[in-house]
Amino acid sequence: MTSTLPHASSLYRCPLCHEPLTAEHSEPAQSSYRCVNRHHFDLAKEGYLNLLPVQHKNSKQPGDSKAMLQQRRQFLESGAYQPLVQMLSEQFQQLAPSQVLDSGCGEGYYSGQLQAALPDTEFAGMDISKSAIQLAAKRYPNIAFCVASAKALPYRDQQFDAMLVLCAPFELAEVTRCLRPGGHLLLVSAAPEHLLQFKQAIYSEVRLHSDAIQPQPGFLHQRRQHCRFVLEQLGADAYLSLLEMTPLGWKLPAEQKQQLCQSLTQLQADFYIDSYQYGS
Repeated sequence: MTSTLPHASSLYRCPLCHEPLTAEHSEPAQSSYRCVNRHHFDLAKEGYLNLLPVQHKNSKQPGDSKAMLQQRRQFLESGAYQPLVQMLSEQFQQLAPSQVLDSGCGEGYYSGQLQAALPDTEFAGMDISKSAIQLAAKRYPNIAFCVASAKALPYRDQQFDAMLVLCAPFELAEVTRCLRPGGHLLLVSAAPEHLLQFKQAIYSEVRLHSDAIQPQPGFLHQRRQHCRFVLEQLGADAYLSLLEMTPLGWKLPAEQKQQLCQSLTQLQADFYIDSYQYGS
């Protein structure tokens, strides 16, 4: 059991009243957080905080399901997306941030990989899926994880000097509030031919992802990197894991998914990494 969240005593604000949350010290270690209005949040046994009020939920169990998360972990930990990890690591190493938030972090794979590449940087991760954060906190105990909504981030103002949003929804006003002036936002999105072979097998008419750079008010777009690589000879199980961790997995019955993944010999991975600077 992890009894203390890394650097969390100065990280969070109360999701109910927005006052700072501070760690309560007890023996053998701090296990809960409280604001001046006596709103109280206990540390889960896995070592994370649940800062998602009921009114911020969009369903009983929001976010990715346990099954999708297990498929995602199995696929990502195979190293198949290592070119994307490498490109992100190089970008963050150039920025040399002191505190980074991975917003919509899922089961924590990218947070963990980036922390390994930047051992002097403090990382935090949040996701609306409780199941995702449970998995993340168990695997990466040195990262401060919490369950929360991207529409109401439970962090203090100007807390981070860099944020990562990887194929996840975000609220620009909350990103702006939580970033320090001059801080950086890295947005990872699907480029036009991402998972093209899956789409060709599912749709009679394939619609490619947009290649337009999305303006973010208050931010200067500094750079776009195109991360494009082919996933070859991974085997049916790996292709199936990837299919199941995307919305495309909902489009086919189980037998057709198996047939599709057994027939594949390669699959296109295609990402954009857009870097923005706040207040520039």
